[in-house]
Amino acid sequence: MASGTTEITGLLEGEDVKRTAAAMAAFGAGVERLGEGRWRVEGRGGFSEPADVIDCGNAGTGVRLIMGAAAGFDLSATFTGDASLRGRPMNRVLKPLGEMGAAWIARSGGRLPLTLRGGNLKTIAYRLPEPSAQVKSAVLLAGLHAVGGAEVIEPEATRDHTERMLRAFGAQVEVAPMSDGARRITVAGGQALRGAEVVVPGDPSSAAFPLVAALITPGSEVTVEGVLLNPLRAALFLTLQEMGADLVIENIREEGGDQVGDVTARHSALRGVVVPPDRAPAMIDEYPILAIAAAFAEGPTIMRGIGEMRVKESDRIALTAAGLAACGVGVEEEPEGMIVNGTARANHPVAGGGQVTTHGDHRIAMAHLVLGLAAEAPVTVDEPGMIATSFPGFVEMMTALGGQIVTAEIKPA
Repeated sequence: MASGTTEITGLLEGEDVKRTAAAMAAFGAGVERLGEGRWRVEGRGGFSEPADVIDCGNAGTGVRLIMGAAAGFDLSATFTGDASLRGRPMNRVLKPLGEMGAAWIARSGGRLPLTLRGGNLKTIAYRLPEPSAQVKSAVLLAGLHAVGGAEVIEPEATRDHTERMLRAFGAQVEVAPMSDGARRITVAGGQALRGAEVVVPGDPSSAAFPLVAALITPGSEVTVEGVLLNPLRAALFLTLQEMGADLVIENIREEGGDQVGDVTARHSALRGVVVPPDRAPAMIDEYPILAIAAAFAEGPTIMRGIGEMRVKESDRIALTAAGLAACGVGVEEEPEGMIVNGTARANHPVAGGGQVTTHGDHRIAMAHLVLGLAAEAPVTVDEPGMIATSFPGFVEMMTALGGQIVTAEIKPA
């Protein structure tokens, strides 16, 4: 969307990111990989109509943000994805974009594949019906090219990477508290972005896996360097500390407009806690791995207000509960939450040995592989290839740390 050159370093080259990069090239940008984690994007100041269908693979964040950005331009674009993404609802993004003047043709429920027609957008003041940084970001990106801009009201604060990124690219973004405790985020229309240097901090969602692995595996100590500490993303670290985790954050510093630090986790005796529901937006992707930590804790860990997990790449509440149960962990599934009954005090080790169905969800796969590192018997997950969606190199990294993870091709009988 910007004019000029953007240099990116520290990029996590997962499949979602690669799909997004390919989409930007299809919309007319020059996109070049310079080396590991180093990319250059030549922006044209806007999007042009793509010649082919935009395949976003498994990238739910990618497709929703791209639709928001594309809606601001006079073009038509057709979006699709893999089986998982085609089953995820898009209406929550399409609704505000439609109110701004975009049009679309889609399957029932606003599901992919869909064709979006953008351009001639008008202003909107949109109150999020549920916390969603994806919806907020889509509206703000569309608002950059809407007459009168756009305003998003969020009753609960969600991750603010888009607001920070837009400022780094020269846009004016205003964030103001409201009398009812909500936040109002405003962008003016007609703003031109310019290329910038971007240093991507370490992803707390990825860091969670080796850190929790260290917490539950006797004799372990792992440090992950340069992890993002944005309070709207790092609530898992606070929750683990409340559980008694020996989790230390050092060398806190500012990089790329965000706070980062080095996080060290050591094997710890954990205890169950009640996770405040209002913490969910700041750690919604981390509940599967938190549930693994809870399995090794003393007493129940209660997680509520997490209904959003049911419309991720999979129904993550159901799959997390099923995976834990298959590994001998007591778990109670609720409509908007779950309770994991840790057995540390009863001196009952986690049995493991489960065959976990992931429905192609990378976080479900990684979480249960971490469980297997400390369980009595190995844990098997299907579709491990989907891990590359967000964490290429996960198996190699865990193996280098001392874990034993074996991948095998399952051949039909």
